[in-house]
Amino acid sequence: MELRVLRYFLAVAGEQNISRAAEFLHVTQPTLSRQIMDLEEELGKKLFLRGGRRMVLTEEGMFLRKRAQEIVALADRTVEEFRSADEEVSGDVYIGGGESRAMRIIAGAARRLSSSHPHISYHLFSGNAAEVTEKLDEGLVDFGVFVGPTDLARYEYVHLPVMDVWGVLMRRDHPLSEKRALRPEDVAELPLFCSRQALVVNEISGWLGESCDRLRVVGTYNLLYNASVMVEAGMGCALCLDGIVRCEEEGPLCFRPLEPRLEVGLAVAWKKYRGFSRAAEKFLDALLKESEAEGKA
Repeated sequence: MELRVLRYFLAVAGEQNISRAAEFLHVTQPTLSRQIMDLEEELGKKLFLRGGRRMVLTEEGMFLRKRAQEIVALADRTVEEFRSADEEVSGDVYIGGGESRAMRIIAGAARRLSSSHPHISYHLFSGNAAEVTEKLDEGLVDFGVFVGPTDLARYEYVHLPVMDVWGVLMRRDHPLSEKRALRPEDVAELPLFCSRQALVVNEISGWLGESCDRLRVVGTYNLLYNASVMVEAGMGCALCLDGIVRCEEEGPLCFRPLEPRLEVGLAVAWKKYRGFSRAAEKFLDALLKESEAEGKA
């Protein structure tokens, strides 16, 4: 399976039309059609459903598109890293992670590095631990930011000197907003939007105790901003980490921490024995310095 053919396949999948894809790739339509048919024959799977002028991916085709995008992206990154090896330090740093205060340390490291190496670019991917782990293992991100207990035995990692605090995001006019903190019996009575990852965190279940069985989950979220819109609309409250959504003093939303206080640690991980690009090496140095400075503050 050649990289060139995967690029052809992705062009057809994107355009959903052989003629338009051929025009985009600057190849003839018969040549492109033959390459796609040869690819299907090589894999022993039908990749497209052909009907009229439109070509729609089959289930196998959708699987290949995901893999092909990852392979092509990794190949392009590798070429770019070789091109910049003998030049001024530049290039791309890829960081995946959940929404967390840890991103402030990530941002601080990038700011620390920007004065001496202004041509480094940063690409952020937001996702839960499983999604970040997958991208880390496949080499699609250089660093993963993990919230709470995570098995990092397969990685190199550093714990960050900050903690995230669990609590509830609610409308400021909610009756429970008058409390300074919420206890398990308070939370059990609320219609809640919960992080998909939070539902499997042992600390949350342990904190709720007997109230866990009474938890009223009305929805789940991946990114807290989207859930905050639902909260502001009066659809419920959100069980979340502090500091992700800004709660202005006169704004419509407020955050109330849990009581007893529930905190989770943060870590940044990267693959063992990985050959970093120079940009990623410089960023890691800056991250370690920023983390040390934060710990002394």
